[in-house]
Amino acid sequence: MLSVLSYGRLVARAVLGGLSQTDGRDYSLITASYGFGKDFRKGILKKGMCYGDDACFIARHRTADVLGVADGVGGWRDYGVDPSQFSATLMKTCERLVKEGRFTPSNPVGILTSGYYELLQNKVPLLGSSTACIVVLDRRSHQLHTCNLGDSGFLVVRGGEVVHRSDEQQHYFNTPFQLSIAPPGAEGVVLSDSPEAADSSSFDVQLGDIILTATDGLFDNMPDYMILQELKKLKTSNYDSVLQTAQSIAKQAHDLAYDPNYMSPFAQFACDNGLNVRGGKPDDITVLLSIVAEYTD
Repeated sequence: MLSVLSYGRLVARAVLGGLSQTDGRDYSLITASYGFGKDFRKGILKKGMCYGDDACFIARHRTADVLGVADGVGGWRDYGVDPSQFSATLMKTCERLVKEGRFTPSNPVGILTSGYYELLQNKVPLLGSSTACIVVLDRRSHQLHTCNLGDSGFLVVRGGEVVHRSDEQQHYFNTPFQLSIAPPGAEGVVLSDSPEAADSSSFDVQLGDIILTATDGLFDNMPDYMILQELKKLKTSNYDSVLQTAQSIAKQAHDLAYDPNYMSPFAQFACDNGLNVRGGKPDDITVLLSIVAEYTD
């Protein structure tokens, strides 16, 4: 038999659950970006700019807020190709599609697919590869729709805990799934995955949820518990506070990347694969930090 107190708690939960499901307010994301190129130079978020070979975008449409990160594959530099060109062009194309309204919020894979196929049909030659992660907040339904191809990714944090996250996609150690454009005749030689192979998910968010979207330069150098410690510094939902926390996370990851005595997540993963590796992983780092807030014009 339920006590009066227990029954009261069940009723309260049911009422609150019903209110959250019928919340008629639109939600939005307050997002700030920060990062570092591997050459130590701090990046500044501008249209068409990237952090090293990483690229990102933040776009708003009347129906949704959309974020994206991409990590250009550095190995192309050995063949005289600038790896940042592919990732930057992919993200700029996805951003334009969003701003033009040529997307469905519940289908982020569609954004990535359309952007990639535009690159394939581009009359200007473009070579390269990159991972990609797209995050879409549907303002009205309060659902977060995501797709992730490779080892970039995202976390959703609520009450100091990770409640939802992307799954990393690797063919084998340090070889993530990736979109590619190869030189003519080399299509079967260059590793290339379909955008439809991206892992996709949908998740109901709440006001105050924190969403961290980043390239592998962050996740390879900072385990979850360190990221969560930094996120505790985010006390308000104003842009300056979000930016300050994004800076703090990116800077700590950058410092750890160059610590030869630190056992990074990347080094641990390498050891698990039979390699004797220690230290951080020097890499480009891109962090997009968002907090779910009530939408205001």
